[in-house]
Amino acid sequence: MAETKIADILIPEIWNPYIIERTAELSTLVRSGIIVRDAMLDVLAKQGGKLIELPFFQDLSGSDEVLDDTSPLTVNKIDTEQDTAVLLQRGKAWGSNDLAAALAGSDPINAISDLVAEWWNRAEQAILLATLKGVFADNAAANSSDLINDIAIEDGVNAADSNLIGSDAVIDTRLKLGDAMNKLTAIMLHSVVYGRLQKLNLIDFTPTNVQNIGFGTYLGHTLIVNDNCPAAAGGTSGYKYTTYLFGQGAIARGEGSPKTPSETDRDSLQGSDILIHRRHFILHPRGIRFNGSVGSATAPTPTNSDLEASTSWTRVYEKKNIRLAKLVTNG
Repeated sequence: MAETKIADILIPEIWNPYIIERTAELSTLVRSGIIVRDAMLDVLAKQGGKLIELPFFQDLSGSDEVLDDTSPLTVNKIDTEQDTAVLLQRGKAWGSNDLAAALAGSDPINAISDLVAEWWNRAEQAILLATLKGVFADNAAANSSDLINDIAIEDGVNAADSNLIGSDAVIDTRLKLGDAMNKLTAIMLHSVVYGRLQKLNLIDFTPTNVQNIGFGTYLGHTLIVNDNCPAAAGGTSGYKYTTYLFGQGAIARGEGSPKTPSETDRDSLQGSDILIHRRHFILHPRGIRFNGSVGSATAPTPTNSDLEASTSWTRVYEKKNIRLAKLVTNG
């Protein structure tokens, strides 16, 4: 009896867009509005090159002038600055033996698509967390931690309420943006930190709230639980947990077009079918310029370790236009 091979059911022209769409559909970061696809970045990501230049006009400054009939008004200029995103070029290959159990259903293409899309969803989360690590390392080094509220102590086991998440901690973190605090609309936090809010009965699960994507809301913020949020061991005991606050569209997303986004191969001697998937895409924190390593001559794209480096990022928007803030607590 002839076997159904991956190549028999994979139609690249249909499958590749579906995987991208399904990855976004699975992403709580996309559904919460943190990551927003940008049509302009889609275009730029398809034009080649390692870096994507994003020039912008700076805000107007200075005071008004009193009108009189002898002195003309002073003519002022508008300044420009440059944001820069990096094109991420990533790929993954799977053998059909690993997918055999998932392909046992009546509709194998859905099984493959869901598995691959969920994998890319996790990969994008890892890339975002690496980026945030680098962005806030730069903030600590270059901007005196003006977007970071660290209330944790090294002896986490003996932490007091003042070292744990609560309304004061979140509000103080929002205030890092001053009167622009309302731009922050979502919170991504570790399940331990989320558990504290649950025990304090502080989470609103009202289903009519459009911000509730399954974890409820807190102080009007969409909650996203992710155990990949940093949890660092305290110097004496316990842990220090990192929580991120985001605004709508804080992270811009663009999709490029690899020459061969997907293909299949077969190792006849091993009896193995191989599925290969490649992506070129952008996940860029708006207003924070990438100026780090873009890899080597043979792999011209940054690794997650490159993204984690403080030297890879420089803030170019004024602080109140950055839709990011960081809170560190002991739980």
